[in-house]
Amino acid sequence: MNVTDLYPEDLVFEHEASAATGVPGPVIRQWARRGKVRRFQGRPGEYSGQGHEYKTLYALPDVQARAAAYRPMPQRAPKAA
Repeated sequence: MNVTDLYPEDLVFEHEASAATGVPGPVIRQWARRGKVRRFQGRPGEYSGQGHEYKTLYALPDVQARAAAYRPMPQRAPKAA
């Protein structure tokens, strides 16, 4: 998908992308760091509504495409002391 194909409603904050896809926020941030999901700088006067000044917007179609193949990794059980 080209950047010109994105609409303003396709750019969402991390918590909105997480709610729409079920993928945890840290995973979305990791995908963006690795270049698999596009991220955009938000507008200075816009806030995410979570009480924090989250300014990074993610392309929801990119996140949805990656989320289709996402499988959470099982974590190791803590060892008894």
